[in-house]
Amino acid sequence: MLAEIVAVGDELLYGDIINGNAAWLGRQLADVGIRVATSVVVGDDVEMIERALRAAAGRADVVIVSGGLGPTQDDLTREGIAAAAGVALRRDEFLESLLRRRFTELRRDVPAMNYRQADLPEGAEPLPNGPGTAPGIRIEIGRAALYALPGVPHELYAMFTASVLPDLLRRAGQPSVVVHRVLRTAGIWESSVAEALSGEVDRLRDVGNPTIAFLASEGQTRVRVTARAGDRAEALRLIAPVETAARAALGPAVYGVDDETLAGVVGAWLATLGATVAVAESLTGGRLAAALTETPGASTYFRGGAVVYATDTKASVLGVDAEILATDGAVSARAAAALAAGARDLFGATWGLATTGVAGPDEQEGKPVGTLHLGLAGPDGTTTRSLRLPGDRPRIQTFAVVQALDVLRRTLSGLPVHGAGPTGEIPAS
Repeated sequence: MLAEIVAVGDELLYGDIINGNAAWLGRQLADVGIRVATSVVVGDDVEMIERALRAAAGRADVVIVSGGLGPTQDDLTREGIAAAAGVALRRDEFLESLLRRRFTELRRDVPAMNYRQADLPEGAEPLPNGPGTAPGIRIEIGRAALYALPGVPHELYAMFTASVLPDLLRRAGQPSVVVHRVLRTAGIWESSVAEALSGEVDRLRDVGNPTIAFLASEGQTRVRVTARAGDRAEALRLIAPVETAARAALGPAVYGVDDETLAGVVGAWLATLGATVAVAESLTGGRLAAALTETPGASTYFRGGAVVYATDTKASVLGVDAEILATDGAVSARAAAALAAGARDLFGATWGLATTGVAGPDEQEGKPVGTLHLGLAGPDGTTTRSLRLPGDRPRIQTFAVVQALDVLRRTLSGLPVHGAGPTGEIPAS
């Protein structure tokens, strides 16, 4: 089955909004074996929308449209679909009554134009929109099935999953249940994850179900295993051996599954052990503390943090020895160790975790951009970890938070810290 994606909106053409919907839709379709041949963006112009839809419907089995279903004058997808199908728009009285009830429940007085969302091309079926007000559209144009969804991401995701995907699977003669299992990794690059799982990927390429996808973002790599089956239990049975093989290949790099976060896993370990943590941050500027406090209940294990960005505050606030700062510098493993110990003592925590380094764009103390030193002070003493991270300033700071949390996770769970960090890292000077 061949699919094309058409995104509608001037804001996408002008770069005001990134077309994340197309990327998400592409992943969902690929997961169920539907090949996306083309993905295009058109502006808010009826004639251009009509041309794009006619062309897509002439080439593909499935056309998925996002955006342009709202109530305002520039929401023209409905008109474009009707023109492409060669039919008129009609007001659907049932949809209009649903909208009136929805607006009444919300206690909203709305302009009459809002009821444009109840207009459907002749022969089209509405797709329910639980999270929002604009219904979707399903219509046949030639041999293609066209599905139009709102551009609001959370509405599009919910409607695609609930209405579009089951219909596509039925058309393709595939099982109607799709289940994902996501393994989350830290301290390892996407290419290294893919290399470790290359044998399993090759095996599944011949099988076709389940499938594996690699999703890298914010210094972490997710391994998504997707299975199609007649019911959820059967899908999980298909996923189980793949998950076992992936865990064996990736080892300690796997920190959680599905919606678990690295900071949440660290917090769970601290809570289980009855331990607490405090942080000292230079390079990360408060981002490490922010990550640790994202999880509800973090006050039970997070004692506090000190952002000691200026060199002199490292000494005055956390007691870093002046000799360390004079000889090794603020960007050094010894400084990281002293910062971690200082945070632990200042806040009365079980563990002190510290970051110092060079986020860029310029070198500091002759140390190159991307240098990271981590310090971890605990009941049995202080350890350090030194890395070279890639990227610009925001990426380096994000990666540094991930590396710091991963070192703490490994330590708390009894895993070796040596060797943690991205494969192919450059040792920091």
